[in-house]
Amino acid sequence: MLVRDIQYIFKKKWLEDDFAENGTLEIINANFIADEPTIFGKVSLQYANRELEWYLDKNLNISGLAPNIPQIWQDIADKDGYINSNYGWCIHSKENHQQYLKCIEELLRDPASRQGVMLYTRPTMHEDSKKNGMHDFMCTYATQLLIRKNKLHYMVFMRSSDAVFGFKNDLHWHKYVQGQAWLDLQNKYPDLEPGPIYWNAGSLHVYPRHFYLVDEYEPV
Repeated sequence: MLVRDIQYIFKKKWLEDDFAENGTLEIINANFIADEPTIFGKVSLQYANRELEWYLDKNLNISGLAPNIPQIWQDIADKDGYINSNYGWCIHSKENHQQYLKCIEELLRDPASRQGVMLYTRPTMHEDSKKNGMHDFMCTYATQLLIRKNKLHYMVFMRSSDAVFGFKNDLHWHKYVQGQAWLDLQNKYPDLEPGPIYWNAGSLHVYPRHFYLVDEYEPV
């Protein structure tokens, strides 16, 4: 399944008034290849790169996104501006056990390994997501990298994925990580090429404020 198939499913749900109980358009257990930069809407590279820089800074405070901090980050941050979902912190920090480094080391040890995993979330997320007035239960919980037939396959696993803003900005991040992993593995595997990015979301959804994008979509 590709992005165009996901677009078609959302359009069909829209035309049939097939809404979830919370008022969103929702695809449960969505699995597809992220072969397009967006599902609906356009990418703002200016913002996506600003968010990428903030992630790479491993800053758990949304002040690192200033000025013009997006409302969604303000809504989920705690009373002092702290969040859980700085993805750079999740995979690069010593506090979260250097997930990226361990993933690369595993694939350098064994290119056939099924243990090239980066764990984003943690068992304490149920409590951590509510500390000090926070509302940030991390959406991405893991990624997995597999080397097969000289391709670096990259899988994203999410509990929840907003098909408009969330998908395009998260994909920008994961493309960066895949690209960095490819470079870090090339010395040992010079014939390695980037493979597909597979998107797996327990809930892939469109919020009511973006229904107009689904309405405007015309399947090719």
